[in-house]
Amino acid sequence: MQSATLADLLAVADEKPYYELLDGELSQKAAPLFGHADTQFSIGEQIRRHFRGPPRGDAPGGWWIGGEVHVELAPRQVVVPDLVGWRIDRVPEPPAGFPVKIRPDWVCEVISPSNPSRDTIRKLQIYHRAEIPHYWLADPQRQSLTVFRWQPEGYLIALAAEPPAQVCPEPFDAVEYSVAALLGTLE
Repeated sequence: MQSATLADLLAVADEKPYYELLDGELSQKAAPLFGHADTQFSIGEQIRRHFRGPPRGDAPGGWWIGGEVHVELAPRQVVVPDLVGWRIDRVPEPPAGFPVKIRPDWVCEVISPSNPSRDTIRKLQIYHRAEIPHYWLADPQRQSLTVFRWQPEGYLIALAAEPPAQVCPEPFDAVEYSVAALLGTLE
C-alpha cells in the first residue's frame, strides 16, 4: 500500500475537511457527538477567555488559540486537534496557511467514544514525536481531564482530575479552573 501525502490530503480537504494524515494514512475523524462538541467548546471558551491574544487587564493572555486547525507536524503527518495553541512570545503573528506549518505549544483532544485509542495512543505518540510541550486529553464520558508534559522519554502526566476538583492545568496554570466547567458539566 502506498503512503498518502499532503497532496492527497489537499485533494479531499474541500469535501472531507475532517481528514487527517496520520503516519502517511488518510484518516477520517469521527463526526462529533453532542458531548464531544460541548466539551471542546467549553475548554476552548474557558482558555480563550483568559489567554487569547496579548495580556490585557486581569487576563494573562499570551496565546493564539484555535479549534480544528490542520497542522503539519512532519511529512505525512497532518493533524486536526480539537483545540490547539501557540505561545505569542514564540509565534508573534497568528498562525496562517493550510496546513499551518508551525509546531503548536499545546494541543487538546476530546476523546471520542467511537475510537478512543486514536487520541490516547496513536495521536499521543505523534504529538510526542513532534515534541509538543503540552497535551491535554478530555474525556466527557469518564468526566476526566489528563494533562501531559513533554519529556524526551515520553509524556509525563502532570495532572489527572475530575469534578469537583479545582485545578491550575499547565500551560494555563496562571488561572484556576473548575474541571466541571472545563468539561462542560453543569454545576
